[in-house]
Amino acid sequence: MFRHLSSSLLLAIMTLMGVGLVQVYSASFVFATESYGDGLFFFKRQLLFSVIAFMTLLGAAQLPMRSIEKYGWTAWILGALMVLATFIPGLGIRVGGAIRWLQLPFGLRFEPSEILKLSFTLLFAALLDRKNNLLKDVKPGYLFLLVAVPLMLLLRQPDFGSFAIIILVGVTLLFCFGLRWRYIATSFAVIIPAFYFLVMTKAYRRERVLAFLDPWSDPEQRGFQVIQSMLSFSNGRLSGVGLGQGQGKLFFLPEAHTDFTMAVFGEETGFLGFFLVMSLYGFIVLRGFQIAVRCQNGFHKAMALGISITFSLNVLINVGVVMGLLPTKGLTLPFLSYGGSSLVALCLMFGLLLNIERHLHTEDSVFRTAKTKR
Repeated sequence: MFRHLSSSLLLAIMTLMGVGLVQVYSASFVFATESYGDGLFFFKRQLLFSVIAFMTLLGAAQLPMRSIEKYGWTAWILGALMVLATFIPGLGIRVGGAIRWLQLPFGLRFEPSEILKLSFTLLFAALLDRKNNLLKDVKPGYLFLLVAVPLMLLLRQPDFGSFAIIILVGVTLLFCFGLRWRYIATSFAVIIPAFYFLVMTKAYRRERVLAFLDPWSDPEQRGFQVIQSMLSFSNGRLSGVGLGQGQGKLFFLPEAHTDFTMAVFGEETGFLGFFLVMSLYGFIVLRGFQIAVRCQNGFHKAMALGISITFSLNVLINVGVVMGLLPTKGLTLPFLSYGGSSLVALCLMFGLLLNIERHLHTEDSVFRTAKTKR
């Protein structure tokens, strides 16, 4: 049943999930003990999420591709409705001034923007291939609203990180599929001032940019996270201080098991551990691009490219933030950070990528058989 799934890509994903479980345990144990009286609180939840996510990956890898081509874009509408639901009292949860989560049974939470980031790729692919899906009769004005309204909801939450990733993925995909340079230049001429306006008109975003430019100007407030993160990396040196021995996670480094988990990992495993994990990330992205290049079907090519670009942006932005190369932004590190929403969405995304590669294997087999008969 799963014999046509890429063993190398699947192994890389499973390895990162395993590393992620160890990392959640190490980064969250002290915090979980102090906050919940159970050092395994976050680890047990992440283990449950990992099982669900892996089953999701295997299931997505076996979905009929024709159904995905015809109905996959409706996941964008589903994601938008879930984002909208966060504004409903009793369903949405406000944390740190943002309403990004839905309350689930058993005290669990779900972040709909993770589904929205994935489903944008499905929507883009469907727009490229409108003749084969339900979008073929939709007027351009309604298509614009279909894309714009969910993005406005993200800004209203606010979730500027997810908004920015979707915009960047969209522009990159348009470039990859042949949008002329003058349109690309026009897009950036609009996007850059818009981003500047969105950042500078919100005090907390402006503070993050200022902290990025000079964290030492306010080391106890706006520059605290970045400074502690860089200190953790510095302590790790070449081989790290050892798993579980890091000091940054002992309430020095905020969000140690989520947004800044790479700083903890860098301290405990050093440059060698950091290099190995980044190599795994690089391998996964490379495999995604290789699959996209091999695709003859435009829908499959757009999906594979979109998945690879979305994943790589998430990694680059998170790592850039924890290393002080980008302004602070609340984005988790794929597979290593604690979070069920992110993990399930990631595995759904890569399940679809494995599905595309499975079809490539089938097409190659048919081609070889036909060539042999000739």
